[in-house]
Amino acid sequence: MPLVKGGKIADDTFTRLADDAPLPASGDILVSADRFVKDTDALLARAGRLGVIWPNNRDIEELVPHLARLAAVALVFPTFRDGRAYSQARLLRERYAYRGELRATGQVLRDQFVFMLRAGFDSFEVRKQADAEAFAQTVKRYSVFYQPTGDGRITALHRRMQLRHSEGVGT
Repeated sequence: MPLVKGGKIADDTFTRLADDAPLPASGDILVSADRFVKDTDALLARAGRLGVIWPNNRDIEELVPHLARLAAVALVFPTFRDGRAYSQARLLRERYAYRGELRATGQVLRDQFVFMLRAGFDSFEVRKQADAEAFAQTVKRYSVFYQPTGDGRITALHRRMQLRHSEGVGT
């Protein structure tokens, strides 16, 4: 499954680990929420980066105490009609200041890329290579937004205010 990260097709350094698979001594792993909750201490003690696949029907508050030690959080879109992962992403970025990789997984559609970016996602598991290639074009399409979100971009209003301030208008 292609991974888009930072607006480009990238290699996935994380290996998905099944709940019953033995824990490798090193390497980057992505585990389910159930395994993470069950084996938190063992998972955090091992060498290598750790990521967790968090379903959209599970309270994100359970994950908050461990955010500083997680390299990635993969939020699940089970269908294109279910947007709870958008809310989880915004909570992680804006309320809990999570700065690690925030990955969209599941039914990730190309017409939702911009919305996912605005919610704070920075990597995307897409099903088709063509979707991965379309993502790069989508990222370039929009550069100015009116509403503030957790993606760190300044709004059109703030751009105008910065421009006026730099020109000395109103002083």
